Amino acid sequence: MSSELLVDVSGGVAVLTLNRPAQQNALTPAMASELGASLRRCDNDDAIGAVVITGTAPAFCAGADLSLKVGEVNGLIDPAPFRIRKPVIAAVNGHAVGIGLEIALQCDLRYMARDAVYALNQVRRGALADGFAHWTLPRLIGSARAADLLLTGRTFDGDEAYSLGIANSCLHAAEVLPTALEVAHDIAHGSAPLPVALSKRLLWEAPTMDPDTVGRLETELNDYVAKSTDGGEGVAALKDRRPPKWTGSVAGEWPAWDGITGGEQRPGLD
Repeated sequence: MSSELLVDVSGGVAVLTLNRPAQQNALTPAMASELGASLRRCDNDDAIGAVVITGTAPAFCAGADLSLKVGEVNGLIDPAPFRIRKPVIAAVNGHAVGIGLEIALQCDLRYMARDAVYALNQVRRGALADGFAHWTLPRLIGSARAADLLLTGRTFDGDEAYSLGIANSCLHAAEVLPTALEVAHDIAHGSAPLPVALSKRLLWEAPTMDPDTVGRLETELNDYVAKSTDGGEGVAALKDRRPPKWTGSVAGEWPAWDGITGGEQRPGLD
């Protein structure tokens, strides 16, 4: 792994840091490839319960490297954060523009700096937003608000990101990463890994399904989880008045169903 993407795994949490501070962590093809490779490893490593993506201060990611030709790099990380089975948290500790914001939108949770600049500004550069932005953004904030941001390419700050529903929380820049890490460690140690992974998948899939299908899947997946390694641990821990000791394997116990985002055979992840 090059110095342009820093990878730190500690206490069940992987922190992936975009590390080109002199260029405000502008994305290059090599960085995008390394980010995808790291996400792939996190997906298959049962020692990792959650992932945090951040940038070396003062920016998160200012977009594509401007020294590159148009179209040489895009926001299509392979695999995208929403495709892996571990929760992925964006610690958006500074400016996130274009591709930078698109990466954050592909994550499950977003903690964002209040005073940073955010935009999907490609239309102001003679292009259009990519990186699944036309799929992720309407899911978060609705089609009318998404149209406002995508068609004008205007900038906004953390307070508006929170009011729109893009940010889970709007914080001072110095508080963003510690908050994201606290949430990541809480998930990694407090929640059973297989149900978390399946719940993540359902959260991304449910908007494309009818209520009956979602209800059926919830029931079937709960039945599956009940027979898994951790199936009885939660109730046992509650009865014993102790913290649960999760030992289940997401990689080893994943069911046949994997939804649309993963594909029936999870192409690109195995």
